[in-house]
Amino acid sequence: MDSGSATNFTEMGTLGIEEEFFVVDDRGRPTAGTDELVYERDPPEILEGRLDHELFKFVIETQTPKIERPADARESLLAVRNALVDHAEAGGYRIAAAGLHPAAKWRELEHAEKPRYRAQLDRIQYPQHRNTTAGLHVHVGVDDADKAVWVANEIRWYLPVMLALSANSPYWNGHDTGLQSARAKIFEALPNTGMPTCFDSYEDFEAFEETMLRTDSINDRGELWYDVRPHTGHGTVEVRTPDGQADPERVLAFAEYARALVVDLAERYEDSADPWSAYRSGRRPRRGDPAYRHRRELLDENKWRAMRYGREASFIRRDREGTVELGEVVDRECDRLGVSGIREVYEAESGADRQRRIRDEEGVEALYESLLLDGE
Repeated sequence: MDSGSATNFTEMGTLGIEEEFFVVDDRGRPTAGTDELVYERDPPEILEGRLDHELFKFVIETQTPKIERPADARESLLAVRNALVDHAEAGGYRIAAAGLHPAAKWRELEHAEKPRYRAQLDRIQYPQHRNTTAGLHVHVGVDDADKAVWVANEIRWYLPVMLALSANSPYWNGHDTGLQSARAKIFEALPNTGMPTCFDSYEDFEAFEETMLRTDSINDRGELWYDVRPHTGHGTVEVRTPDGQADPERVLAFAEYARALVVDLAERYEDSADPWSAYRSGRRPRRGDPAYRHRRELLDENKWRAMRYGREASFIRRDREGTVELGEVVDRECDRLGVSGIREVYEAESGADRQRRIRDEEGVEALYESLLLDGE
C-alpha cells in the first residue's frame, strides 16, 4: 500500500509545475491524440518521464523538472511547453489550453484505455464520464511533514483568490454556463475533490490517506483530488486550484504566488511557539494569530464566489469580519509577499471574459484559435 512517507519532506521552496492541455486538430477542435503522443512516438528528451495523458484521449499532461531556483521557472516552463508543441505538430496535432475546451462534447470523445482510468470510470460512473477538465498544479517543496500539513491547512483561504484570478472556463459541453470557472464545478462532482478539511498533524493526514487506500475508496494516493494536498510522495504542498492557461505568463504568476504563500506560511509555522494552538482551542481567531481553523463550509462559499464571479468576486475575510474585494486582496498580497504576477493578471482581461468577448465578436473558430499554444 503505497501512501508515501514523512521522510520525503526534505526540501524547502523547490517548484514543480504540472499542466493539463488539450490535443486539438488543425481547426483547434478536440481530437484523440494521446495514444500517439504518449505511447507511439518517443517525445523530446525534456518530456521523457514527464508526459502523460488524462482520462480523455484529448487531454495530455506535462511536468517540469524540479525547479531549484524561482528564477529558473520561466525557462523550464517554456522549454516543456515548446517541446510539447513541437512533438504534437510532428504528428499533425496542435495544443490548446483552458479550464475546459468550449468545443469538447463529453459524449462524443474517447476515454483512455489505461486501467487506472477504466477503474475510475467503473467506480465513479457519470461524474467521471463527463470530466473534460484541465487544470494547473503547482508543487512547492516543504522540509517537514507536520509543517506541510499545517501549510496546506492555512493556504486553503487563499485558494479561491487563485481560482478567481485563473477563471478561464465559461463554456462546457458547447454552451455558456454563466460561471467564470465551470471547470471547478464540474471537477468537484467527483469524490475526494474540492476544499479539504483541516488536519491536526501529519499523522492525522497519513491515517486518513491510509484509510482511504485500505478501504478501497481510492486506488492510489493520486486519487485524493482536493484543491490542495500534502503530496506524501514528492514531499510538497500541491496547489491544484487554477484553471488551465494558454498564456505562460499567467502560469508563472500563479506559480510565483503559490510558492510565496507556501514559503510565507512555512515561516509563520517556524516563528510560532505553538502553531497548532488555534486548532486545539476551537476559539474564534484573534488578530495576529498564525492559524485559522476555518470551517470547510466557509471556504466552500468563497470558492463558489470565485467560480461564479471570477474577477468580480468578494470573499469572506480570514477573520470572518465582513468581506473583501478580490482587487484589495491582490494589492495586499503583492505588497506583503513581494510578488507582482497576480497583480498583472488582475489588471488584464480575465480568461473567461476574453473567451466570451472573442466568441461574441469573432465567432467560435476564433475562440478555438485563441486557446492555442504557440511554439518558438
